[in-house]
Amino acid sequence: MKLKTAIIGMGKMGRIRKAVLDAHPHFDVIAVCDMDQLIQNEFPGLRFFSSWEELIETVELDAVVVCTYNNVAPEIVCAALRKNIHVLCEKPPGRRVSDVEHVIDAEKKANDPVLKYGFNHRFHYSVMEAKAIIDSGRFGNVLCARGTYGKAGGLGFEKNWRLDKELAGGGILLDQGIHMLDLMLYLVGDFIEVKSFVENLYWRAPLEDNAFIIMKTSDGRVAMVHSSATQWKHKFALDVFMENGYLSINGILTSTRSYGDEYITFAKKQFENETFAFGRPREENIYFDRDDSWRFEIEEFYDCIVGKKERPMGNSDDALKVMRLVESIYKEGRK
Repeated sequence: MKLKTAIIGMGKMGRIRKAVLDAHPHFDVIAVCDMDQLIQNEFPGLRFFSSWEELIETVELDAVVVCTYNNVAPEIVCAALRKNIHVLCEKPPGRRVSDVEHVIDAEKKANDPVLKYGFNHRFHYSVMEAKAIIDSGRFGNVLCARGTYGKAGGLGFEKNWRLDKELAGGGILLDQGIHMLDLMLYLVGDFIEVKSFVENLYWRAPLEDNAFIIMKTSDGRVAMVHSSATQWKHKFALDVFMENGYLSINGILTSTRSYGDEYITFAKKQFENETFAFGRPREENIYFDRDDSWRFEIEEFYDCIVGKKERPMGNSDDALKVMRLVESIYKEGRK
């Protein structure tokens, strides 16, 4: 049996999701929704709606994928959950913590539909390899971590919807940096203390173009994150330092390949009685030439729907954790 599915928001992410859903044997995309009515000409044979409310209320659906602006996504998710429709929603979960709390309230009142948020970076091969190394205990406990996620912005960036306070709610941190924060929660642990600066250094916009963050867990692990729209050269880098070694993820595969090759480097510390290797340990590198994160996300979404897996990554608890962290960073950094 195929799951009758609709996509709300047919921009870049909606199209990516549709391609992956079409390739999955158990999803049947029967309807799409977008404010731009001209888009319906690109999807012949599918029911088209310009109103998400009409779509949710009139079409019998098993699942919906939400790829809209941040200001309306939580409302759509709640409406779908109230009709017991399974939901995959793009990040961020909303503009503020209260958005996620409203969603969780709707989720609790529903008849156990699956809710998953699109934190696809967890499904990149390099991140899965990093998680396996950390969980194995091969290099001991995590001590600290450091992450940089930055892009160039581009011509007219200050007019982009992602810097519109009403539509987005937050700038580069909420739009892109939230991926790095989610990975820090995933690989390092829950943070109880935050120090930050949230700045407009270059782009003349109401929302931040840079966020500088230091976070600490209850057991003393420390993580640093720089989220930037003034990197000028697209960059993704994540280092995790452990008691007996380290790992580094460099690059992240995207459709444009602008973040470079994706690979992970790891090594055991070498300095006891090995003076020839002091500060230059023998490293191993694994390169990845394919991004299957979108497919893995859809497969996990399906597995949870049919009961093969109890709860997805990127569930409402994960969403609440990262949004509380984001809100703490904004509160501290905008003093």
